[in-house]
Amino acid sequence: MRLSGRLRSAMIIGGQGIRARKLRTLLSMVSLFLGVLAVVVVQAGAGIAERLQLSDLELQAGKDGTKALYLPPVAGAGQAVVDVMKGRGDAVGMFGTNAVIGEPGVRAVNEGGSPFDQDWGGSAQICDNSGKCHDPNAGKPQGQAIELRLTALTGDVRAFRPYQQKSGSWLDFGTTPMLAPRIVLNEEAAKGFERYHVPAEMRVNGSTADLTPQIVGVVKDGNSQPQAYVRLDELTNWIPLSKLTDPNSGFSDTQVLMAGVTPVEPVLIAKLKGLGAADVTVETINSRKEMKDELNLLRMIFLAMAGLVLVIGAAGVLNVGLATVGERVEEFALRRAVGTPRAVLAGIVLAETLLTGLFTAAAAIGVSVAALKAATIFLGPSQPFLQGVEFPWSAGVSGVIAGLVAGILGGFIPAIRAAGIPIATVMRA
Repeated sequence: MRLSGRLRSAMIIGGQGIRARKLRTLLSMVSLFLGVLAVVVVQAGAGIAERLQLSDLELQAGKDGTKALYLPPVAGAGQAVVDVMKGRGDAVGMFGTNAVIGEPGVRAVNEGGSPFDQDWGGSAQICDNSGKCHDPNAGKPQGQAIELRLTALTGDVRAFRPYQQKSGSWLDFGTTPMLAPRIVLNEEAAKGFERYHVPAEMRVNGSTADLTPQIVGVVKDGNSQPQAYVRLDELTNWIPLSKLTDPNSGFSDTQVLMAGVTPVEPVLIAKLKGLGAADVTVETINSRKEMKDELNLLRMIFLAMAGLVLVIGAAGVLNVGLATVGERVEEFALRRAVGTPRAVLAGIVLAETLLTGLFTAAAAIGVSVAALKAATIFLGPSQPFLQGVEFPWSAGVSGVIAGLVAGILGGFIPAIRAAGIPIATVMRA
């Protein structure tokens, strides 16, 4: 109770001192402001960057703990995956290939499946086992067609890669396969279909005939290239599975995503080794941890720089505090003469600097929140990464801590000096 009373007295008198010396308080806040603001901005920027990077990373690489197996190029491997995946929700097979939707016999507007605002300079080459490569679009005229990456799925991949639905619906794996394959586009592919009017005719290398796809939805998958997703059993109505997994058929690849613990892993590995695969490896995805380590390193570097600015600001507070104590020597001596403990005198000075640090932190946080809000309003339409961004309040907590630390650093020495003023000094008054 005695300590609580002393603390309360120090806070009250410190607040009165701030009110009585508004100009000096303002000067102290100005010297601290940039340091505290730097800490808040670094923490806020790191929090926003971490949220954006990790969300896209999860969409592209998969959730941490997911196991990924890349199919070796052996005959029958694709069918082995389909057989093992049948009816299971703890693993999904992803069969990738290139597809062109639009006019037949023409070059796509984005050859090679490049993003629509970029140009990769022509279509990719297809190479066989002997090393001979050729351009599948050689001699074709430019036309209304879109090239994209097509991924055929054995099941719902969103348990491992949480794609965000933007419009329409996702693939329904519980219905009967259709001859007109249903496809879901990513945002980049949807941009192409909005920009160009192309016929609903899809060509996939190795297919027995051109397909008529049905676009049922759009998702965010974190991929900057145009991408589409289709049910494997609907795609194999038109292209044999052996052709889809043949590396010589053009840009094909297959991977299997599995839960951390699942009987699919040993069964599938045994089947692949039985088909002649020499080395089958399973990789556990830990992208989030690796990315966090990189972001934390950058955060520490910038925090060190912000800390230097904060120390310089604390030095300004220290100078103001020493000057203030020098002017209040008689006041502190008189307080000692009437029985004020030395701890209370030190507490009065510390309370003033701590309150100054808190006021500065509040001002820095307010400026940061207002600046981020203005950026989302004025720059959000042209910068998609700013849309929906909110101020991370962990940065606000860091700002408050920085303000308190600066207050202690700037007020500690003046507080000791105030506590050491002898009672005899009152005779000067």
